[in-house]
Amino acid sequence: MQLDLVLYLSQASHALTLELTAALADLGITPRHQCVLQKALPGNLTQNRLAELAALDKTTMVVTVDELERAGYAERRPSETDRRARVITVTEAGEEILAKGQQVVSRVYADVLSELPAAQRKSFVDALVTLVEGRLANPVTVGKPVRRPRAPKLV
Repeated sequence: MQLDLVLYLSQASHALTLELTAALADLGITPRHQCVLQKALPGNLTQNRLAELAALDKTTMVVTVDELERAGYAERRPSETDRRARVITVTEAGEEILAKGQQVVSRVYADVLSELPAAQRKSFVDALVTLVEGRLANPVTVGKPVRRPRAPKLV
């Protein structure tokens, strides 16, 4: 019987996303919010560039930044170099929620990886990073894009 790699990676992604969603819910944010805040933290990134870094489509990025703005965690500001562009800035409240969220994420990751023998954890993560940053970094283009599941909205 052949291993169904897509099924295993999809199941792992789905289960981990659900765990992170549940764990971050007490903070009132989602994994997507956490990701966008983390990527925006260095500053001076346009919404389009931030969408690329977070692997989100433009529509999802607009909705996410709208939610983060309403919560007071991020702001759109005019770019200093391109008057048509907006850069996303993490607010002080956003930095605080991001730090709290990172503690939660680190705890969940450590818990999930603890299922592997200690000697395999680093190898597993290194191999995954190698695949995602290498062979799988530039997905092929298909006629009808595969949809990703929706994440819950910020409350």
